[in-house]
Amino acid sequence: MAVTFFLFAQSPRLAAQAPDKDKDAKPSDTKDKCDAAATKEEVSTTDHTVRISSQTIPYKATASTTLLKNDKGDPTGLLYSVAYTRTDVKDVSQRPVSFLYNGGPGSATMWLHMGAFGPRRAHTIDGVFTPPAPYKLVDNTESLLDKTDLVFIDAMGTGYSHAVCKAQEKDFYGVDEDVEAFAQFIVTYLSRNDRWNSPKFLIGESYGTFRSAALGNYLQNHDTVHLNGIVLISSVLDLATLSFAPGDDRPYIFYLPSYAAVAWYHKVLKDRPADLPGFIEEARKYAQGEYAAALFKGAELSAAEKAAVAKKLSYFTGLSEDYLIKADLRVTLSQFRVELQRSAGLTTGRIDARFTGYTYDLLEENAQGDPEGPAVGGAFTALINAYNHDELKFGRDKIYHNTNGAGATWNWKREQTGPRRFFPGAPNVEGDLAQAMITNPRLLIQVENGYFDFATPFFATEFTMEHLGLPEALKKNIKEDYYSAGHMMYLHDEDRVNLHNHVATFIDHATQP
Repeated sequence: MAVTFFLFAQSPRLAAQAPDKDKDAKPSDTKDKCDAAATKEEVSTTDHTVRISSQTIPYKATASTTLLKNDKGDPTGLLYSVAYTRTDVKDVSQRPVSFLYNGGPGSATMWLHMGAFGPRRAHTIDGVFTPPAPYKLVDNTESLLDKTDLVFIDAMGTGYSHAVCKAQEKDFYGVDEDVEAFAQFIVTYLSRNDRWNSPKFLIGESYGTFRSAALGNYLQNHDTVHLNGIVLISSVLDLATLSFAPGDDRPYIFYLPSYAAVAWYHKVLKDRPADLPGFIEEARKYAQGEYAAALFKGAELSAAEKAAVAKKLSYFTGLSEDYLIKADLRVTLSQFRVELQRSAGLTTGRIDARFTGYTYDLLEENAQGDPEGPAVGGAFTALINAYNHDELKFGRDKIYHNTNGAGATWNWKREQTGPRRFFPGAPNVEGDLAQAMITNPRLLIQVENGYFDFATPFFATEFTMEHLGLPEALKKNIKEDYYSAGHMMYLHDEDRVNLHNHVATFIDHATQP
């Protein structure tokens, strides 16, 4: 199966048709320009209020672009962000500031911005397709503005962020390149807004968690910006854990508890337990025990043993024993998503497996597309544009790009800092997170997991967190939470409340002396 690491940005890019170049144009007409207009930062500031719990919070919204430069001081790009700062705070050094972003790689940050933590939220219908416009933009009573100022950052080539002068957007499309751009933005923001002494947090989702591990380590060791906490939402630090690479049985083990949870949700189990967490725990124990042992035997597994495993897997997944034996007890995610509800003619979602969509070809072996994307993408796309234009007063003459399409061309190679390895491994930033925690032993980590998230399965995240190789004293700095929803758990109303409360408590804890 071809594997994509495009973890989150599933909506189509809003692209403008490039005009044809004049074949007779003179060289001077097509020469890259790097004048004041090309590198000019733009800013729009507006004042608002939002009611969160029993508080009415006044805040300033600043939509702006920030100029980035290379080591030589040459301009390379303008990064778009929206910052929300509470205006009734007397001492900003006591007020936390959080930097937020989505993943992809190559996704704009409209999902966390307009779905989870910003003061305004796109209203969508939970678990099913949200009908076309007119959509509803509502106050977000679960915004984190009650606990922290918020700075939402769109990665290069997404939102209104774009390269300038001689630079190209593809110059930013890589693990280290992306980290350096975000670090430069954050340091610039801290200086311009006098926030160096404020408590600081990184909040990333999906590939944004991969970014956070590397970025947190880079900020602390390159810029001496020590963080109070990092929130990892729908996390992946080791891409091998979800790659289904030939000869690597680990992803099948990691995905089994998620398969079980989703089969439970869609009521395809013959003997469906009443207790979901208890059923998931049973699946965990089987996955890391008997199932792992059976897969380890490989071709030495007897027919009788294989039949016994298939029977148990059928109990957890709802798939037929015959199908499981034909799959050699190894069902990839793409196969599972189309097979689980094949009899109903439905494909199961990936980003959020609660969502389903019609299967066009019922003979397909692998899922075609993700029904979650179209279910919510129309609402988020329409409302981020309307919100930028009408309320933030920014970008009316610009195109907001949901994605930059960088996933297929992303540079996964890292600058070699540890022991040299002759053969490359799967991209992995576990060492970055561990080093960040060792450098700053007061750094706290909060991990948010969705039971129905097929993009970043929770059991793989648990395995990662248990294998960071941390000193015993630092293990307590990591806390994990769970939600009865998917990758974007905030699409579920109850879990959006829980997510706010968990992160708010985490911020309080991480800012204590």
